[in-house]
Amino acid sequence: MLKPIKLNPEFKEIIWGGNRLKNEYNKKSNLNNIAESWELTVRPDGMNTISGGKFNGYTMEEYINENGFSVVTGKSLDRFPLLIKFIDAEDNLSVQVHPDDEYGLKNANSLGKTEMWYIIDAVPGAKLVYGLKEGITNNIFKQAIETGNVEEMLNYVPVKKGDVFFIPSGLVHAIGAGILLAEIQQNSNITYRVYDYNRIGKDGKPRELHVNDALNVILNRNESEINKIRYSKGKTSENNLANCEYFNVDKYNINGNLNLSTNNESFNSILCLDGIGTIRCNNEQFPIAKGDSYFIPAGLGTYEIDGNLEIIVSKI
Repeated sequence: MLKPIKLNPEFKEIIWGGNRLKNEYNKKSNLNNIAESWELTVRPDGMNTISGGKFNGYTMEEYINENGFSVVTGKSLDRFPLLIKFIDAEDNLSVQVHPDDEYGLKNANSLGKTEMWYIIDAVPGAKLVYGLKEGITNNIFKQAIETGNVEEMLNYVPVKKGDVFFIPSGLVHAIGAGILLAEIQQNSNITYRVYDYNRIGKDGKPRELHVNDALNVILNRNESEINKIRYSKGKTSENNLANCEYFNVDKYNINGNLNLSTNNESFNSILCLDGIGTIRCNNEQFPIAKGDSYFIPAGLGTYEIDGNLEIIVSKI
């Protein structure tokens, strides 16, 4: 019988990361910082294990192999479709861009990367990079990279808790310092850095840039088009944050109970942003609290979440 599966995260220490996930989300790690906590991942460079129940200690890959890919979806896919993270940016991330599927598969044997961000928290004055300023073409941007004037070309957007940003492949972007967010994305780890504030990595050298690849995939969009992208995606319902060909993401503030379900088309990923509650399914109970991640198999049917909590539900 299919049951909700609680996942152990995979942590990534990166130069710009902080300690909010340790201090506020009960993430246990010996790393100096947790820049990223991969809450749903089936990848060679990051794999969830299962916490509790019949499959305790299994990797997600082992769980899927034993139960069949139908626990993910009935669709014909050649790999797990999503990667879901918490990201804690104590410092600015590099200015970067991601390829689409065609470019990624051709050049890196990987899917491209379209993603979305939900801003969980942000310090006063926090901002992020969302595209280029109006009128900045690839040629102008290339010259700015060569002359070190990248920051003058960027479109900065102030952010606050609850904001949502849709990041299609080809859009220049960067998370700014003081932002904590949830990221739902295609299952890809391709990032082309175009600017990194001249930072030095652990090896004492500037971190690698990928200018040629980045320029090949950057889309020329002016600011009005960027805002249209930001606000037109999603909102198929009051709770919907994003809806595209790769993922559908809803957010719920539960004070009482909420009935959800999975059919054969997709699993559900439950990411708890705050609060405490219980998942009830087939006369069993599964506790859920701030920072927890659950995988609800495709085809499980109806389940209930009750308590006082804030969750993000993602599916394909």
